Amino acid sequence: MKKVSVVIPVYNEVENIEAMVKAVGDALLPTKREFELILIDDGSRDGSRKIIQQVAKTTAWLKPLYFARNYGQSTAMQAGFDHAVGDYIVTLDGDLQNDPADIPTLLKMLDDDPEIDCVSGWRKDRQDATLSRKIPSMIANALISKITRVQLHDYGCALKAYRGQILRDLKLYGELHRFIPALAVEVGATIVEVPVNHRARVAGVSKYGIDRTIRVLLDLLWIRFTMRFLHRPIHAFGGIAMLMLVLGLGTLGWLTFEKLIMGVDIGGRPLLMLGVLFTLVGIQLLATGLIGELLIRIYHEPEGRKQYILKDMDSH
Repeated sequence: MKKVSVVIPVYNEVENIEAMVKAVGDALLPTKREFELILIDDGSRDGSRKIIQQVAKTTAWLKPLYFARNYGQSTAMQAGFDHAVGDYIVTLDGDLQNDPADIPTLLKMLDDDPEIDCVSGWRKDRQDATLSRKIPSMIANALISKITRVQLHDYGCALKAYRGQILRDLKLYGELHRFIPALAVEVGATIVEVPVNHRARVAGVSKYGIDRTIRVLLDLLWIRFTMRFLHRPIHAFGGIAMLMLVLGLGTLGWLTFEKLIMGVDIGGRPLLMLGVLFTLVGIQLLATGLIGELLIRIYHEPEGRKQYILKDMDSH
């Protein structure tokens, strides 16, 4: 059987850690799979670190990582992916709202179909407040699906199972952990969604707030930009640049005609300033696109990075 790495970021979840570790063990030990649980303490201040240290002494398959300070969930998950050695990588939250008992079902789907690279959980019967959590989540999921063109009911569900190679080809920054399915599709992954159990939080405090919504929206703009223009930045700026240049040079050309042929005084006309503005903006945007093209080559060539990723079917 394929080895499994379970990655769980933890931040101020002292009341849930022991129960969570036990639940993961109860879910995976009966499967006879070789597995590891990577808990990333993201700078907790409530004693979570001490509990993790205590549990790790008696749990051979628990591999804790401790951050010096709070870096955020995306960075914590990236650290987990960097240290994971499993053929499959499973992610879930540390608040016990995700049910670890669903993990074997997700893994079996990866076992049974080599074409599937990610099984994404869908909290179909979500146990959260309707106004403050469910409705905003529905709006966010619809918006993310529309912009990324990766149709999922529930981007926010942390319970997902991936083939390890997919995640090793990704790098997470900001709040990008919730966009992993979209990033995975960009590197060629095939994703399926399956309903999973969801439980109400019984201990601890939710870490989600309105400030995170703003960060997510900004990261969504970045995701859309990279999905369309990462390897062709000149296309992002070139179209607008050409439009500005046509308008600007056309305006200046007409004013030149009026000045030289018709003898019209154009020195004080606002149209002259507008033509100059359009031309300068067009030149700046075109230069930005060309600089972007140079940067993408600098990104790939010195480190030997390829512009493509080959799918290893033998590992499936």
